[in-house]
Amino acid sequence: MQTRRLGNSDLHVSEISLGSWLTYGVGVEADKARACLDAAFDAGINFIDTANVYGRGAAESFLGEALSGRPRDSYILATKLFFPMSDQDRGLSRDQVHKQLDASLERLSTDYVDLYQCHRYDEHTPLEEAMEALSEVVRSGKVRYLGFSEWPADRIRQAIDMAGVEKFVSSQPQYSLLHRDPENEVIPLSAANGISQIVWSPLGQGVLTGKYKPGEAPAAGTRATSDEMGGFLKDLMTPAILEAVQQLRPLADEAGLSLSQFALAWVLREPNVASAIIGASRPEQVHENAAASDAKVDPSLFAKAEEIVARARA
Repeated sequence: MQTRRLGNSDLHVSEISLGSWLTYGVGVEADKARACLDAAFDAGINFIDTANVYGRGAAESFLGEALSGRPRDSYILATKLFFPMSDQDRGLSRDQVHKQLDASLERLSTDYVDLYQCHRYDEHTPLEEAMEALSEVVRSGKVRYLGFSEWPADRIRQAIDMAGVEKFVSSQPQYSLLHRDPENEVIPLSAANGISQIVWSPLGQGVLTGKYKPGEAPAAGTRATSDEMGGFLKDLMTPAILEAVQQLRPLADEAGLSLSQFALAWVLREPNVASAIIGASRPEQVHENAAASDAKVDPSLFAKAEEIVARARA
């Protein structure tokens, strides 16, 4: 497992990281989730990503228990705030930053998190207030570094230009062969200002694994059959996209990789990407995806893959 420096921080995160959205504490049984976590450490993954809203605290509580036997300096832990935890508790106000962080720390059974991320931009809180509050928790020692997820480029620029506050070191966008929007503004702006990408959904909600076949109903137990999770897949489950993914198989074969590994390697070809977050319900998924780290792929194969996907999305 290779590591990359996270922006202008002193954190070096594994190229593949383990996420907990829709899985740990919610959709995956505790013993299976713990097996995935153990597999991640066995594979050299050192970066664990979660959020307060995942299972309304359940994912953090699971991690707090599951990580309790490991030295705190042996892993890098990230969580987030913004989305509602109750009718009153949401957003990035000063009160919420302090309240939600303290609640997350209690659930995670730790004195600090390495990375605290704004899950979205808060249009109802002045940016100055949010940045000042985030700076306060860094200076208190409860947070080492700050990040954001899915912020628009103009808001990122405003935060970068703000004086007297702690600076962001990470951005967490959706990014994959099927979703390349961050390349337009977010990645160039970030790269110029000491901010790295931590990518979510690098496998396109599982579509890039090739498990969904054109003309076939999704297999029972997959994300596409879940009422809770399937909605995120609607735009990706078109016949054209599913057929395009199958056309990527020969390219992955030529690279000596599985389709999943090929898709992850494509994401990691971007120097501004520090880590790609995977979700897993089985240890073997963790090991397969972790093997994408430091994969050597002929750039011409990636170019062909981009052409195939572009045609499908045209």
